[in-house]
Amino acid sequence: MAEIRRRYVFRGRVQGVGFRYTAKHLARSLQLTGWVQNEWDGTVTMEVQGRKTLIDKLLTGIHNNSFIEIDWIDSEDIPLERESGFESR
Repeated sequence: MAEIRRRYVFRGRVQGVGFRYTAKHLARSLQLTGWVQNEWDGTVTMEVQGRKTLIDKLLTGIHNNSFIEIDWIDSEDIPLERESGFESR
């Protein structure tokens, strides 16, 4: 199955609630690569690479965290990168 890379920007109650920890833990368990970081405007940006079905599982896991409240998600497909893990920035 082909890999994709997607950039997400999450809006809502997404900082100070364990978003980056949850994303990193789930992404690593699914063997996805990329990164996640807090932004100055209160959003969280995440780039993730792997099979679409696994990325969908990552998003489901993030949504299932009772402390995280996502109001809006912007996403776009971006070019694949060479990397070996998933990091929190």
